Amino acid sequence: MCLLATAIIVSGLQAGCQKTPPQSQGSSPVSVTSMKVVPRDVPVSFEYVARTQSSHQVEIRARVSGFLDKKVYTEGADVKEGQLLFLLDPKPFQAQVNGAAAALARQKAAQENARANLGRVKPLVAQNALSQKDLEDAVGSYEMASAAVEQAKTQLQTAELDLSYCTIRSPLSGISGAALQQEGAYVSQANSHLTTVTALSPLWANFSLSENELNHYYEQVDRGLIRRPPNNNFLAEIVLIDGSIFPHTGRITFTSPSFNPKTGTFLFRVSFDNPKGWLRPNQYVRVRLKGSVRPKAISVPQRAVQQGAKGHFVWLVTQEKKVDLRPVALGDYYGNDVFINQGLKAGDQVVVDGGLTLAPGLQVVSKLLTVESPSNNASPTLKSGSTPGRR
Repeated sequence: MCLLATAIIVSGLQAGCQKTPPQSQGSSPVSVTSMKVVPRDVPVSFEYVARTQSSHQVEIRARVSGFLDKKVYTEGADVKEGQLLFLLDPKPFQAQVNGAAAALARQKAAQENARANLGRVKPLVAQNALSQKDLEDAVGSYEMASAAVEQAKTQLQTAELDLSYCTIRSPLSGISGAALQQEGAYVSQANSHLTTVTALSPLWANFSLSENELNHYYEQVDRGLIRRPPNNNFLAEIVLIDGSIFPHTGRITFTSPSFNPKTGTFLFRVSFDNPKGWLRPNQYVRVRLKGSVRPKAISVPQRAVQQGAKGHFVWLVTQEKKVDLRPVALGDYYGNDVFINQGLKAGDQVVVDGGLTLAPGLQVVSKLLTVESPSNNASPTLKSGSTPGRR
């Protein structure tokens, strides 16, 4: 039994000695693909879901009560400013104008009579042929007649306004809505809404940002990770549902001065031209804000970053052609890349492909990638909560 146990122990020791390390001095180096870290200014953009809204929408309402004689426009068609939309029956209002005009003529005649009487009384009072009271009565009669003339003028103007309200025109250029009242209907204050005209250009795109998104953006600006455009003048692109870019750009024209406690967000508004009316109100689009820059940014392909028990890390190729593990702090995602906030510096050589089988100190043969700088006209979109701020 002792001899058998001794033989087993010796066999185990021999087997353990025969195990080879991950890479012996005589084994072939591992082939990897790597890239040199080059800090550069990177234009970035921010993208949000938005909803379009008309910049000017007017409810067309009747200002007087009467029968609707005619609907002149075509429902759903483009209308111009001043274009005729509806006609109310003008006959009752024309009669009121005629009556007011006659009343004004009567009051003017009374005024002329009072003026003539005053002209006769004045010299007689000067000759003591009439009393001072007679003069005062004549003056009072003339002033009352003059006041009656002004009142009659006001009544005539009111009647003429009511007559003009029978002709209902569009106050703006835009797209017309459905007619809510049909010809022959009696229009009153209760059903005065006739249709709606909606301006299509300029059009607004409204989107909301959370408080956390804004704070994240402020932190990056304060740390120098993002440089805002001058005067926060972001250029806004509209991304359509099929991924194409709308041909007209816009600018942020309004930011909500207060926080909405119901949604937990701040409202932002972009205004852009829509001359051909391709976009309509209440459509969902994406707004892409361009103009920000990440100064001296370091980015690597996402596939170069691995995650271990202690966080994210990358493999570096040393001068001895060996690999070393380097912990990194990730920033925002950037197309197919990711920004590195901490852990890398200019000149570091990062393994991009072939890093899944590596171990510290392993000898490698590295093929160097050529990294092109992005153009300003095709700035990638950040995928994190980074967002343009208001302060």
